[in-house]
Amino acid sequence: MLAKKLTFIKIMKECEVQNLYNLEETIAKDLLIKCKYPWEALPKIEEFIIQLGKKLDPEIYEEKGENIWIAKSAKIMESAYIQGPTIIGENAEIRHCAFIRGKAIVGNGAVVGNSTELKNAILFNKVQVPHYNYVGDSILGYKAHMGAGSIAANLKSDKKPVTVKNGKETIETGLKKFGAMLGDNVEIGCGSVLSPGTVIGRNTNVYSLSLVRGVIPENSIYKKQNEIVEKENRPE
Repeated sequence: MLAKKLTFIKIMKECEVQNLYNLEETIAKDLLIKCKYPWEALPKIEEFIIQLGKKLDPEIYEEKGENIWIAKSAKIMESAYIQGPTIIGENAEIRHCAFIRGKAIVGNGAVVGNSTELKNAILFNKVQVPHYNYVGDSILGYKAHMGAGSIAANLKSDKKPVTVKNGKETIETGLKKFGAMLGDNVEIGCGSVLSPGTVIGRNTNVYSLSLVRGVIPENSIYKKQNEIVEKENRPE
């Protein structure tokens, strides 16, 4: 019983904001720092953007529409669709036919690519979702990258609240829509599907064409379900 309790505590710790993200790499720091677990921020993104947008430096940001603030240095293709509330950071790139449905923060130097769709999401600085990605109700850490065609599914087929699972251990979130929480420097292979409630620790790689669910430890390689190995060379 004690071992089971300790395992559950370890899982809970891995999912905490402080163990997933460098909050110095996002304009959403003041939102996330108040949360123990990152998914707690999901229902608060809209209000946070509206309040923060009004305070942004007009020398750096322009208000381009109702509750839409875009850095003057950002590169936005004419074919991209952007709905508010949204903040797009400095030197970000929004490519051809990107679809930003609102409640989105795109960090400095981030890339939202061709036909990629965002909704109720936070992208830290230098995140890349460059090719045919869906990112709904998710938070992607510093330099996280989703390969072509990979998606963060955010709704269970039975429409029940999403839980975070690791084996038989479960964390109730109370959220009907919850995609994925990707830690800093996570690499998602092409064509992968992240099931609702997926949490992936820092510096972890996921093989292409993977179906991922639950909590995946930091500094690991996800080959397939029940085959996760520790990286030999961890980042310093």
